[in-house]
Amino acid sequence: MSTAQGARARARIEVTAAIKDEARRQLAAEGAAKLSLRAVARELGMVSSALYRYFASRDDLLTALIIDAYDSLGESAEHAHAAVAQAGPTERWVAVCEAARGWALAHPHEYALIYGSPIPGYTAPQATVPAASRVGLLLIGIVRDAHRGPGLTGLALSAELRPEAERMAADLTPDLSPEAATALVAAWAQLFGLIGFELFGQFNRVVEDREQFFRHAVTQLARGVGLA
Repeated sequence: MSTAQGARARARIEVTAAIKDEARRQLAAEGAAKLSLRAVARELGMVSSALYRYFASRDDLLTALIIDAYDSLGESAEHAHAAVAQAGPTERWVAVCEAARGWALAHPHEYALIYGSPIPGYTAPQATVPAASRVGLLLIGIVRDAHRGPGLTGLALSAELRPEAERMAADLTPDLSPEAATALVAAWAQLFGLIGFELFGQFNRVVEDREQFFRHAVTQLARGVGLA
């Protein structure tokens, strides 16, 4: 790469980062539904036609922000998991869950972007799936390790749910039982429900010691997926 090409590449990275930073500021102030490329361009002192060279549409910019948010969340969870990688499965599970909560409390507007209300007129593309899967794959990996080691305990499944549970297991965790797959999906939903309730104010005047409540709740989720 020539010196001129390298300078252009660096300039593009810097402008792209500036566009995203301004878009995140607008998310915090106005919400995702009101995000506008024209408004971003105006705040950056750019003509809107110049900004379209970086993001072809509002949806493309939203997708980039969503992937960044999921990746940031995933990196936090993976870092926390690496710190306790030699611990037992329940401790590893709790560490991942607490990292997800910590990231959400530190990045409330980005959390709202990925786990809050749907954005009118926007449908997330398949490109968001790998980043969105990072926390879930960590939790699946912990359960998989327990299954291969000490085993999973206390899992049950009704006959009525078995066909759906078998489909979920085939799609998500083919090396685990339908019972484990069902428990994992439920735990994933409950984890982000707990975080969302705290972040969006539903625990006000209900839960005071939220850190200890969260640790207790996610430890119960660990038991629910069969971790001893």
